[in-house]
Amino acid sequence: MSLPPDFLDQLRSRVSLAGVIGRRVKLTRKGKEHMGLCPFHNEKSPSFSVVEDKGFYHCFGCGAHGDVISFVMQSEGLTFPEAVEKLAGEAGMEVPKPSPRARAEEEQRKGLTDAVELACRFFQGELAAPGGAAGRRYLEGRGLKPETIAAFRLGYAPGRRGALATALKGEGIDERLLVEAGLAKRGEGEGEEARRLREYFFDRVIFPIKDRRGRVVAFGGRTLGDGQPKYLNSPDSTLFHKGRLLYNLPRARQAVRDGQPLLVVEGYMDVIALAEAGVGGAVAPLGTAVTEDQIAELWRLSDAPVLCLDGDNAGRRAALRAADRALPLLQPGKTLRFAFLPAGEDPDSLVRQAGRAAFDRVIGAARPLAEIVWQKELDEAPPDGPEAWAALKLRLLGAAGRIADAEVQRLYRDELLDRFYGARRAARGLPGQGQKGGRFGPARTPAPERMSKPRPEALLRRRDTLLLALAINHPTLLAEWLEELAALPLALAEHQRLREALIDSLAEAPDLDSGRLARHLSSLGLGDALARVLSPAVYALCAAARPEASLDLARQTLEGLLADVAAGEAARAVEEAERLLAADPSEENLARVAAAVRLRREAEARRGGADSA
Repeated sequence: MSLPPDFLDQLRSRVSLAGVIGRRVKLTRKGKEHMGLCPFHNEKSPSFSVVEDKGFYHCFGCGAHGDVISFVMQSEGLTFPEAVEKLAGEAGMEVPKPSPRARAEEEQRKGLTDAVELACRFFQGELAAPGGAAGRRYLEGRGLKPETIAAFRLGYAPGRRGALATALKGEGIDERLLVEAGLAKRGEGEGEEARRLREYFFDRVIFPIKDRRGRVVAFGGRTLGDGQPKYLNSPDSTLFHKGRLLYNLPRARQAVRDGQPLLVVEGYMDVIALAEAGVGGAVAPLGTAVTEDQIAELWRLSDAPVLCLDGDNAGRRAALRAADRALPLLQPGKTLRFAFLPAGEDPDSLVRQAGRAAFDRVIGAARPLAEIVWQKELDEAPPDGPEAWAALKLRLLGAAGRIADAEVQRLYRDELLDRFYGARRAARGLPGQGQKGGRFGPARTPAPERMSKPRPEALLRRRDTLLLALAINHPTLLAEWLEELAALPLALAEHQRLREALIDSLAEAPDLDSGRLARHLSSLGLGDALARVLSPAVYALCAAARPEASLDLARQTLEGLLADVAAGEAARAVEEAERLLAADPSEENLARVAAAVRLRREAEARRGGADSA
């Protein structure tokens, strides 16, 4: 959507930023600013600043930043055009149409929207009329209350040919609009009778489908007889594309904003039954597997929506299809989780028979996407020999390689290989296997520097000692993490000399094993420093530093230590940026804070990944 910059500037000036944000956040005025609790993350002390005269908001906790348009987009899950249209309506401004053609298309869409809305009212009236008794019996048999039927605007398409067309013709809707809106179709045979207009829905309970703005744009219909298909959706039209929309999207968006989880269930009745049980954040795809467009739509509302699937083979296949489609789209912070229902149950039956608490337990046990990917590759050909294990490893690397985002791809590769090595150790009966989210996973040794709480300077020396011990006893890690280890600020001069000698040794003889490397370091006059680093006290503190420890365990420990270093440096960078902003509240310093906060979040995410390894 391309809009004139002067229109957008005028819109921003007419709409009060503090007024719009104040509808969702309790703001307190402090000088020229307003402060409140950030609506985008949980916090106990206010760090969310609204600078009205400059037209921006900023959270010093999570880094959220933008103007009134971006706030409406973030807080309400709207697109840019939708947010602009909403704010323009509040300000009494008309959004300019970019071209005569666009105006004509908008008029056409409005005509179709009016036709579909009138059809929805017709279906609702038919459900309440004497002829809708069969539809009412079906809905009552499913346990729906009258207020639920009204809230979801459920209806009935009568078994009378021509009833909808006749009713809408009286409202000024011609046959052309009926066809374009997906409400009717013409036969394809020869002759007038064959080409006669026929309603798309006939003797079916009707479920209105709304777009993101809450407008009815299509319908789903369930047959009340033996006709097939059991469920029928409107055909794609100018208003409706079944692969892009989700049933119940507007209501779910509000529920998610109110703190409920975003759930994806199979069908209309699952959504409605959950709503009656107080679970308002459920949506459903429209007769297809979850598509890439629908995944993007889900991520507008929640960083980690939960797919709630049947526990049978069909549910597992649906999970694999969704995982396969989501992998290339993954971004930092955006993922899917998977909850599997007991065999023979769907959300509707579970909440009605076992209650809300039983359903909440299922959602609470949702599994991460990485576990689904791991299980898929493991089940495809369970390994029973070295060749099969090698094939599994290649499949895992191939799955991770499908992720477009480089950082997410790297971390997924690490995650899947961690599971692989843990399963390999378990299969060989070696110590160190453990559970990690699924059936297999490596053991986790707590980061050694967290086993006690010495003074900060002692903590730094301990960290440096462990890093050097890991690098000396496992030279492979030195090559893998050369840049990070070379840039690390070491507290002691003897540690600095050891590191320099290590790097020089790697350059001269990259194939040195740990024993030859230690002898080489001693020959350089570093024997005393080496003895202090490779001492029994260090090995007692961290078993991973021992030369006989597995490379995988040593790698995990090293990654955890380096992740802690990066997180500490990022936290100090945020403190410095906030100090500069307090002294000079300029846009430049504000941008510096936002960048530092973003880097801190990334560093903390890496540390969290290392801690969960």
